[in-house]
Amino acid sequence: MDFSAFLVAFATLFATVGVADIAFIFAALTKDNTPAQRRTFATRGVVIALLILLFFAFLGNVILDVFGITIPALRTAGGVLLLLIAIDMVFARHSGGTGTTDEEESEARRAQDISVFPLAMPLLAGPGAISAVILLTTGAESQAEFWLVIAAIIVILSLAWLTLLVAIPIQRLLGLTGLSVVSRVVGILLAALAVQFVFDGIKASGLLGAVAT
Repeated sequence: MDFSAFLVAFATLFATVGVADIAFIFAALTKDNTPAQRRTFATRGVVIALLILLFFAFLGNVILDVFGITIPALRTAGGVLLLLIAIDMVFARHSGGTGTTDEEESEARRAQDISVFPLAMPLLAGPGAISAVILLTTGAESQAEFWLVIAAIIVILSLAWLTLLVAIPIQRLLGLTGLSVVSRVVGILLAALAVQFVFDGIKASGLLGAVAT
């Protein structure tokens, strides 16, 4: 069996999922949560991201065709959502995007849950990862290659889960003050990444060329 499809998928998803960068982002987003909550967020976020990527692996093209959604549209929308999170991080604002409202906190007495948004999507299963999964699965030349891509998805998200668990001792090491600084720095980087998502989405959509003509 030719494992080149697995290696290509692994390298592509390693970059688009951002396995090497997710620890500090996760630590900054969960600086006010307990270690147990972080482990719960990490596990739940990775499982949800896995389900999202597998969903698009099997039905991605069908869903996009039915609703008339393009990959550039997904990339642009993900960039906008990520930019909102980045703004909250830079200005240390507690909003509905990354936390609970006063009513929810009073009723449930629990901290924010970022496992679905923004951890599962768009940080782990973002527009880049989704588009990569669709391209890799539709480009598979055999059933064997298709399942190798599926295996690569599972391996990458397993590595992402381990990376998120490393964020817990990182947070203990840096402390609240250190993480406040990291949060703002990461927020700036996330803002730049979000804007790049939007730029790439608009460029790929062909709107700029249409306006120029």
